[in-house]
Amino acid sequence: MNPEILAATYDPMLVLASFLVSTAGAYTALWVTASMLKDQQRGASKLNIFLAGLALGGVGIWSMHFLGMIAYQVPMGVGYHPFETLLSLVAAVAVSSVALGYIAAEKVSFRRLLVAGPLAGLAVAAMHYLGMDAMRFGGYFDWSWNLVALSVVIAMVAATAALWLAFHAHSRMHRVGAAVVMGAAVCTMHYTGMAAASVICTSSDRLSVGAGLLRPRELSFYVILMAISIATMIAVDVMMQRLQRAQLAK
Repeated sequence: MNPEILAATYDPMLVLASFLVSTAGAYTALWVTASMLKDQQRGASKLNIFLAGLALGGVGIWSMHFLGMIAYQVPMGVGYHPFETLLSLVAAVAVSSVALGYIAAEKVSFRRLLVAGPLAGLAVAAMHYLGMDAMRFGGYFDWSWNLVALSVVIAMVAATAALWLAFHAHSRMHRVGAAVVMGAAVCTMHYTGMAAASVICTSSDRLSVGAGLLRPRELSFYVILMAISIATMIAVDVMMQRLQRAQLAK
């Protein structure tokens, strides 16, 4: 059949959910980083760096992305390759951990911010396009490269602004504001990146999905499981550290 451009729509409730999940993940990551990574005597905790990276990369970026992908609806069958989906998660967590660990290791400076901010933004962008590459359907994406470049710039600038806010604000409300900025950065980058891609259908059987692929319903289960698992790990870690501090205080 002749290639056909398919019109895409969005589920507004899932779009809203993607923003709330991204903001929650960003808040958790920034709170862990600002409040717990710095230890005057022992230096930054590697466990907390990893947990902060999980919160930002796994929830704030990865979970948000795939909620946004499920919200993106085209009249054809769509599946997700498991390996590439997992690879996008690993990339988001790894780069987020490096960025947050770098900026929290020493006193925050403009130079360190200019490294960590763009790096966190690149984590958002890399995860987004790796995640889109995991999609399988009867056709291909036609890209607007100007919008792709714009999405990367948005991610880098907004992530830098969010980190600056997070590490120059000590009250809870200021950190909430930083998380909203970070969540908005991730979502703006994501939906700009989606606008850069037109879906071209080349299959006569639009609804078919290849074997071994994750369906959207299965993927939504894994997204929720990931978010809950990360929240549980961070809650346990916080509780253990508070018990340790209480014992040291005695």
